[in-house]
Amino acid sequence: AKFRRVARIMVCGRIALAKEVFGETLNESRDPDRPPERYTARYYLKFNFLEQAFDRLSEAGFRMAACSSTGTCAFGPEQGGPADDKIWTSYTEYVFCRD
Repeated sequence: AKFRRVARIMVCGRIALAKEVFGETLNESRDPDRPPERYTARYYLKFNFLEQAFDRLSEAGFRMAACSSTGTCAFGPEQGGPADDKIWTSYTEYVFCRD
């Protein structure tokens, strides 16, 4: 079976704060019924554009504190793997804080 790789913007942090910042654009289906004072790393946003997330965070008084990115290759053509971009996976993490 072939699976479609879906790019998602994951949200982790205190649930009440995530709901305050992202409102209805926060998809809570992966971690429902959690108390607002708890933390989660299982929510994601219903849109796929980072600019929208950054705008919402900025409007709520947050600033970017750190950023980290990785790009890894599972196996390349020299090991018998495919020779296209589908073998690459990437992960970028942005850390925001509010004073």
